[in-house]
Amino acid sequence: MGGISNRMKEIKRRRHRRQKIAKFQTKLKKATQSERLAMAEKIRKMTTGCEALIAQLGLAERKRG
Repeated sequence: MGGISNRMKEIKRRRHRRQKIAKFQTKLKKATQSERLAMAEKIRKMTTGCEALIAQLGLAERKRG
C-alpha cells in the first residue's frame, strides 16, 4: 500500500552524497593530480552544487598555458 515518499528518497540521496564526499576528503590527502581530476569529475556527476564543493575541496583544475 505505502512506499517510500519523495522526501525520504531525497534524504537518502543526501546522506549517500555526504558519505561519498567524506570518502573523497580522506582520499584527497594522498591523491595525485590525475586522481584529483577524476574526483572532480565524479563530484560533478553526483551533485548540482558541484562547483562550490570542488572549490572548497581545492580540486579546481589548473589552467595550462
